[in-house]
Amino acid sequence: MTTPPRFVWGASTSAFQTEGAAHDDGRTDSIWDVFLRAPGRASHGDTAEVACDHYHRYAEDVALMRTLGLDAYRFSIAWPRVLPDGRGAANEAGLAFYDRLIDALLAAEIEPWLCLYHWDLPQALEALGGWQNRDIAGWFADYAALVARRYGDRVKRFATFNEPCVFTLFGYGLGWHAPGIADTAALHKAIHHVNLSHGRAVDVLRRDVAGASIGAIHNRQPCIAASDSPDDAAAALRLAAYWNDAFPVPQAFARYPSPLQDAMSPYIAPGDMADIARPVDWFGLNHYSPHYVKADGNLIGAGFSAPPADVPRSAIGWPVVPGAFRDTLLDIDSRFRLPIYVLENGTAAEDSIDASGHIQDDDRIRYLKAYAAAMEQAIAAGADVRGYFVWSLLDNFEWGAGYSQRFGIVYVDHATRRRIPKASARWYAEMIAARRALAHATLPHGLTERAAEE
Repeated sequence: MTTPPRFVWGASTSAFQTEGAAHDDGRTDSIWDVFLRAPGRASHGDTAEVACDHYHRYAEDVALMRTLGLDAYRFSIAWPRVLPDGRGAANEAGLAFYDRLIDALLAAEIEPWLCLYHWDLPQALEALGGWQNRDIAGWFADYAALVARRYGDRVKRFATFNEPCVFTLFGYGLGWHAPGIADTAALHKAIHHVNLSHGRAVDVLRRDVAGASIGAIHNRQPCIAASDSPDDAAAALRLAAYWNDAFPVPQAFARYPSPLQDAMSPYIAPGDMADIARPVDWFGLNHYSPHYVKADGNLIGAGFSAPPADVPRSAIGWPVVPGAFRDTLLDIDSRFRLPIYVLENGTAAEDSIDASGHIQDDDRIRYLKAYAAAMEQAIAAGADVRGYFVWSLLDNFEWGAGYSQRFGIVYVDHATRRRIPKASARWYAEMIAARRALAHATLPHGLTERAAEE
């Protein structure tokens, strides 16, 4: 199997899930800090107060990335770390942390991929209505301008949002995630204001960063009816509209998908759709497995169902269907006509340290092999896929699951924060090296990888 010249191999994390230092150097609460203070919000009452302590251990983590041979690292900025009130005065200590991280990555020859928002809205803005308040589009644009001007001399790859379908549906429609709201109007307002914020941020990044390469990161999963019943079929179509199309469709085509048009129309002002559909450079994809969908009495009339008995599952019960990954890549390529970067793919496994001190996570290796093969089948069929980032570099805080789920290729002892690369980390490093050598070997004599790409 081969990948295109200059294919980007990387790993992803997010600020809230890894950084810790929740009250250090001027950082204030995000909506997730507040949400987790209520009983039962995360497994075992876990919080992200310390998480992986990446804030203090970033140099160690960058050194691990270098040993793996990564081309790139996708991380997010903690909005409440750099703007404690969400707007207004910036926090120099918080900004300086990301200076140190970015400089360390560049010194290690690892390209920084910066995501502006990975779910950690400043609580100060939630008190003003958060994503339900139309003014947030301006607040987000101002935040994007701060980040662009501070780091744009060294960072060129920017994502506006990570998985907006998840944090809006789970946070404002179903109430499972922060801020814990279950309200139809709240959900639809949040969807529209996130889309509007995306468009405003794209314009700011274009203005303030020379040579910026900009995208958004969408979670797309096939939505399959759990049975042959008409109710389940209709529920699958509704979930697909919210999950797969509520963000990339307006961002690409200046319209909402037809199942959502009537619900969204009360919140759309003249000019909004043009402001949302700003040109971007790539499509970011997060993909894990299909969703099996049943009719449900919740606000969207659709719920998640267990997969059929013959579908393999991961340790946490998620379906393992590499073909769905291949088909999703081909569908994105056909519909959106943008270069695709896979910015999250991976699996949780039941990892433990054996008697020799190693973590032999064979289930994860099998998953990554199968999904890498599916990706390359999509490439062979014509999909313009240009990069793959494993989720995740580290075992981190997995939202409602707390520390009970381990997605990392590097094991983190959550008592001591000690890092131990797993067998999957070694496999990933060897696979990257082999693909890189093969890509180089297949170039015509004297042609560089950059020239071949151009």
